[in-house]
Amino acid sequence: MIPIVSFVGWSDSGKTTYLERLIPELTGRGYRVCAVKHDVHGFEIDTPGKDSWRLKRAGAAVSVVSSPAKIAVIAETDHDLTLSEIRARFISDVDLIVSEGFKKDVQPKIEVFRKGIRDALLCTAADMLIAVAADCPVQTDVRVIDLDDVASMADFIEKAILKG
Repeated sequence: MIPIVSFVGWSDSGKTTYLERLIPELTGRGYRVCAVKHDVHGFEIDTPGKDSWRLKRAGAAVSVVSSPAKIAVIAETDHDLTLSEIRARFISDVDLIVSEGFKKDVQPKIEVFRKGIRDALLCTAADMLIAVAADCPVQTDVRVIDLDDVASMADFIEKAILKG
């Protein structure tokens, strides 16, 4: 089964920016990584008027756009899918799934924490928090890794998630 780790944190803590730095570190080590972004507000990926939008609007339960370079799947859901459900339905051929968000999901979590955003962590070990990437000292029972040291975070993920 493909392992999952969720990157969580307060709004504007830099989760996306952090993953933009961490993913190349992991892929540079030979891992194939899938990134999943959680958006609690909903989103539109299809452009009105395009063929895929027209076919979805016509009643297709799932719409797939495929080209020689990439593929996209657009599927309606009746609930907010868990990461395990997303993995089972849509993801294969990768070594690791990293998600941004999914703070209520039951997957291991790494919190991105920046001083000045909030005074306390968003998650605890009870929330399956396994590490914190921070730009300041943090009081916690889990491992704290300097926010600028993505190589050490990749080492941690290799040891705790990929090979653990």
